[in-house]
Amino acid sequence: MLLVHGGAAREGESAVSPTQLSVLRMIPLAHRISRTSRGRLTVVRLLNSTRGWDTSHTPAMDVRWALGELENRYGALPVALVGHSLGGRAALMAGDAEGVRSVVALNPWLHAHDTNDLGGRRVLIVHGTEDRVASITQARTVADRLARTTRLAFLEVLGGKHAMLRHGRLFESYAAEFVTATLLGEGEVRLSPAVAAVLNAG
Repeated sequence: MLLVHGGAAREGESAVSPTQLSVLRMIPLAHRISRTSRGRLTVVRLLNSTRGWDTSHTPAMDVRWALGELENRYGALPVALVGHSLGGRAALMAGDAEGVRSVVALNPWLHAHDTNDLGGRRVLIVHGTEDRVASITQARTVADRLARTTRLAFLEVLGGKHAMLRHGRLFESYAAEFVTATLLGEGEVRLSPAVAAVLNAG
């Protein structure tokens, strides 16, 4: 399990701090996944090399690097990617890497033209209806395109905002249930009706 944080670029500041809010936001999610999987999944949090997303370096490159490191350390085991905001975009754009079984994008910050071939993966996008930072409309546009080549589901969190502070447990439970089921099997986790419907669809 690889968790990918968000974090926009700031003028004159490219370094990522382990204490910035976008990084700390992934800690409760890591705990939720560990509890949901009853400790059977190794949960790794990625610290991106730089802030933001530009033409010279992107968080998707960091994800691909991290996947190589995980394979060196643990062998060729299946991996799930979970990202928030720009981290959600990175997870979707790097999700075609070998060994990736599933991808979850939480309030992903996307361009309408983003695309990737995620055939053979299971993909879940979870988006708050009150997100004013990452466009839910653009996320749906990208989701519709990605769904042409992969099994993808889109769940809305009514009233959810970008930081996932409101209804945070719902974002976390959807992600934790989905990745546990896709990595360990649906019979290995108690599923909410929403996630059960997603996994049984298609």
